[in-house]
Amino acid sequence: MKQGGESVVKAIYPGTFDPITNGHLDVIERAAKIFEHLIVAVATNPSKRPLFTLEERTEMVREACAHIKNVTVEQLDGLLVEFARKKGVRVIIKGLRAISDFDYEFQMASMNRKLAPEIETIFIMTSLEYAYLSSSIVKEVAMLGGCVNGLVPPPVLRRLEAKMIERGCISHSGARNAHQKLD
Repeated sequence: MKQGGESVVKAIYPGTFDPITNGHLDVIERAAKIFEHLIVAVATNPSKRPLFTLEERTEMVREACAHIKNVTVEQLDGLLVEFARKKGVRVIIKGLRAISDFDYEFQMASMNRKLAPEIETIFIMTSLEYAYLSSSIVKEVAMLGGCVNGLVPPPVLRRLEAKMIERGCISHSGARNAHQKLD
């Protein structure tokens, strides 16, 4: 990919990934085919109360992306554009599921452009099979004891079930039943 006559070899895909879903992974895999190096930036967001710690989310993303050789996973605390500048990255990747995502992401991209005009935002549509999927929906289904197999990468599934048991949202037998539904 070229930007201003230069090849763009690196991009950043930021998110809170609480937890990472198969929709996120779809965008990561597709962006990794476009860029030589993709940094997945696991972010803190003061307006959100995450289920998983930053360390847990980072580890889940690393596990989910282990099969993608040109992806690295890093933690992001602060302004995305400052992180991008430090890493020498001039492209931010954002995934879109629906037009409602675009409204918010357009505002964020516009602010990033104001703060760092040299950094571009590229939107990638999530594959249709994941258009309904969000971390919030996954957490809600899991908290109510529903099966989330196929919605999150396998390494995330076990951690999500363990977190639900820890919080008393589902019992050990509920987790066993969910696995029986999976198999």
